[in-house]
Amino acid sequence: MRRLLAILLPGLLLLTACGGSTAEPEPTSQSAGDTAKFDTLKLTDNGDKKAPGVDFPKPFEVAEPTVKVVAEGTGDTVKANQIANISVLALNGSDGSTLEDTFPSEPEPLELNDDLKTNSAVIYNAFVGAKVGSSIALAVPGQKSAPAASPSPSTGATPAPSTPASPTQLLIIKVLSAADATPALDKPQGETVTPPAGLPTVTEKDGKPEINVEGAAAPTALVSQDLIKGTGATVKETDTLTVNYVGVNLVGGTKFDSSFDRGEPASFGLNQVIKGWTQGLAGKTVGSRVLLVIPKDLAYGDAGQGEAKGDLVFVVDILGAK
Repeated sequence: MRRLLAILLPGLLLLTACGGSTAEPEPTSQSAGDTAKFDTLKLTDNGDKKAPGVDFPKPFEVAEPTVKVVAEGTGDTVKANQIANISVLALNGSDGSTLEDTFPSEPEPLELNDDLKTNSAVIYNAFVGAKVGSSIALAVPGQKSAPAASPSPSTGATPAPSTPASPTQLLIIKVLSAADATPALDKPQGETVTPPAGLPTVTEKDGKPEINVEGAAAPTALVSQDLIKGTGATVKETDTLTVNYVGVNLVGGTKFDSSFDRGEPASFGLNQVIKGWTQGLAGKTVGSRVLLVIPKDLAYGDAGQGEAKGDLVFVVDILGAK
């Protein structure tokens, strides 16, 4: 998802700022901007795993963010709060060169939730009401070059460098499928697993896991042990997870963090946390309760972070992934 957001983010921000409709979505996809610019756009469909051929007069330029369904699919209508699985071809509007092509890879999920509706109603309304199989064109205006700032006479500061011009970006986004979002679990669900001896032990009190580190040796490698084996989807490194967790120091057993104590699960990108979490949770399944024993070099190193110091132990309940 983050690779897709890196492509879409400039467009999303600009589309938020433009004067697009924020009304409730109609039964069909809503266009925005100077959509006549797409009249000369020609697509050649190459299936779902290969980017379409795209022909357009060059240079292609728009003065405002513009979005429209340019090839209508024949599948079901995409609904609010579903997850649309999409592939993206991003092109340089000046010369047609490819900036990004996600078609050969696994589809990227785009959640059509209230956050997207609030932050970019135009993007939201373009997808909600479109049919599966449709191709949506999104054109993001280029940026003019900005001259270098003059140095301050009073300070003699070095002038800021000039900002180079950037061309219009043209994105062709194909809607490959759409499905209702799976709500996060309230607690782990699956088969109980008996861990091997020598690991920290985990008990439960008042619905919260408690970790006892007595007798546990320092890890020579990352330990990722299922305590409950969930039956849900397999977690990928690029997923955003919803979890409950508690963390303690292996030495002394001091608890330094707990979403259980805060009373609500946490959500985060699995590729944006310590390596021990990324490596230890990727490949696990939704519904699992996982014991992580993390060497310090896969945590916060010798310096630690706050009260989290040295080798760390976590119990993580994987409640959702998207």
